[in-house]
Amino acid sequence: MPAERLASREWFRDARFGMFIHWGVYSLLGQGEWVMQNRPIAVPDYEWLASTFNPVKFDARAWVTLAKRTGMKYITITSRHHDGFAMFATRATRYNVMDWTPWQRDPLRELADECHRQGIKLFFYYSQLDWHHPDYWPRGSTGRKTGRPESGDWNRYLDFLDAQLTELLTNYGPVGGIWFDGMWDKPDADWRLPQTYALIHRLQPAALIVPNHHQAPLPGEDVQTFEQDLPGANTAGFNTKTIGGLPLETSLTMNDSWGFNLTDHNYKSVRDLIHYLVKAAGQGANLLLNIGPRPDGTIPPEAEERLHAIGDWMTTSGGSIYGTRVSAATRCSCTCSTGVTARSRCRRCLAAGVRACGRMVRWWRSHRPRPVSHSHSLPRYRPASIALLP
Repeated sequence: MPAERLASREWFRDARFGMFIHWGVYSLLGQGEWVMQNRPIAVPDYEWLASTFNPVKFDARAWVTLAKRTGMKYITITSRHHDGFAMFATRATRYNVMDWTPWQRDPLRELADECHRQGIKLFFYYSQLDWHHPDYWPRGSTGRKTGRPESGDWNRYLDFLDAQLTELLTNYGPVGGIWFDGMWDKPDADWRLPQTYALIHRLQPAALIVPNHHQAPLPGEDVQTFEQDLPGANTAGFNTKTIGGLPLETSLTMNDSWGFNLTDHNYKSVRDLIHYLVKAAGQGANLLLNIGPRPDGTIPPEAEERLHAIGDWMTTSGGSIYGTRVSAATRCSCTCSTGVTARSRCRRCLAAGVRACGRMVRWWRSHRPRPVSHSHSLPRYRPASIALLP
């Protein structure tokens, strides 16, 4: 394996915290990113909707600055979701943000430039599933009511997919990687993964492949990601319980929606979000925390407020998250009563990495390995700050 790819995997393990962004034509309706499927909406109607997309308040610098202030090390944004609309300049189809909308700007270009300027890595989410393209045939389990002809050329569709990936990997400078989603729609299809994965690693040897296919890792992949779940938990009901040897990630919504949902105000508390971040790091996984910007390009205030609060916590407590590694150790037998929390874990035990199941983990920084023993004498990089939860 090339040294650049190995280095990228290690960087990813150290990063521990990223921002997920679901934003596109679906934001206009304020009903989440699956609105085309759920209503359902036919292709001609959705194409008209796309022609009205005009997010005049979009500010790439503000988005990246917010991610950085929150303590996030990378951004993963939807370059194309299941609706098939490309949120970037592409020659593979006119159905893209530059050619189809009055806005005529490339938000991925602006984000890429700003990420490079501020030292944040940029990953591109790319949907393999497509509810718009006529060659996505035979149909999968979704997108059956969008009014497309009942025919198509599957290999031509995969050629289209590779053409767009080539653009994403050649026109935007160095990228962190490609975050795939949607293969679960046709789990038995030949997705030509070896060809596509080889293409990605040839164009950018340091780019990581992050597949959200809900399976155990496949050859050529670099990260195992879990949707709305901690690794191996499968409380969502569709994730695999198998944990491989790759870097780990878990993606999480702030409310109950990925894309902007006008009426979804069921936001998790700051405390719950920080707890999830700590739990993810305690299991050796990154947290990819989602926001769904509004159709004008602004971020919902509930989301922004939470990100600011998490950023304040990360300013003093990030040393207990970044660069951590996890390994099994002995069971915690502490019986002290100082700051007792759930399951009789004291604050100092929590800081040392005691998980809810009672199994203790050992934390250390990759550049200064120093095991944490179960005592009340904590390392100088102060993981005890985990106790300072709001």
